Amino acid sequence: MAEIMEAAKESQLKTRIMYRVNLSFSQVKEYVSFLTEMGFLKVQIENKKKSYKTTAKGNKYIENYIEMANLLKPQEREVAMIMR
Repeated sequence: MAEIMEAAKESQLKTRIMYRVNLSFSQVKEYVSFLTEMGFLKVQIENKKKSYKTTAKGNKYIENYIEMANLLKPQEREVAMIMR
């Protein structure tokens, strides 16, 4: 879902989002619908075409997602040297 919101930071049509995140159209349709209902994306209509743009709430989600992903990365282990 974070990838979809990242793709929609600039207003995008569903098909553009689909190609960016490498999902089927039906999958993107479901995710976009859910994210819109939850307030992570907003619908913009221009020239009778619906595009989707990430909201402030969606941007906050992306920031938190990145922070959590970084916390889950294994840290380099420091080898303690014992001096006698």
